[in-house]
Amino acid sequence: MKKLFLIVGISSIVLSACGVQNDTRNQSNTEDKSSTEKEKHQNNENNHDNEKRSQHDITKKDGITYVDGHVFANKKVDLPSDYAPGENSTARKQLNSLIQDARNKGLDLVFRSGYRSYDEQDQLYKDYVARDGEEAANQYSAKPGQSEHQTGLSFDVGSDTATDDFRTSFGKTDEGMWIKEHAHEYGFIVRYPNGKEKITGYQYEPWHLRYVGKDLANTIYKQNTTLEEYFNYGK
Repeated sequence: MKKLFLIVGISSIVLSACGVQNDTRNQSNTEDKSSTEKEKHQNNENNHDNEKRSQHDITKKDGITYVDGHVFANKKVDLPSDYAPGENSTARKQLNSLIQDARNKGLDLVFRSGYRSYDEQDQLYKDYVARDGEEAANQYSAKPGQSEHQTGLSFDVGSDTATDDFRTSFGKTDEGMWIKEHAHEYGFIVRYPNGKEKITGYQYEPWHLRYVGKDLANTIYKQNTTLEEYFNYGK
């Protein structure tokens, strides 16, 4: 978001009745101009956001939101409870290639989890709330209907040792750093990157990959952005 800059010019105060009256009048005029400029700036910003959004094709079908053909889900955009596509075969094939290439380079990378149904996510979320409380659970677990795992396009990875699995420290391991630098080559993005928590709504998850195809993954990687920011949707 662009910051709004309010420029208020205050004329010098002359110690006389006439000077005070002129100063009051000038200040009033200045405030009016500043208010007008602020409104213009806000309108320009809104128009810019609308223009950016119009560049993307946002459609809804059977309760599912698609942006430029990509299934979209987050804390503000839900998936229907009966949406059950299963694991996406193309995404899984690319994940297998990613893991195999990483292991060929001597890295200890393994598959941890993939597709999760609405009901499975519901139970998992309830378990986390019972264990850590709702406020804490909301930082790392999606409510049913808001999980990317339900799309069949998201996967969690880890290592055989499992020491840093599902921990932010995974991002500092050789495996986590390799994922960050090479996942886009296989069509994946790190869905919840570090420093983007207020935008994605979730804590940094260096192990959570979302398949979007090589073209979009490469663009998002180069821009160091998120799906919410790139699509200008669901923020």
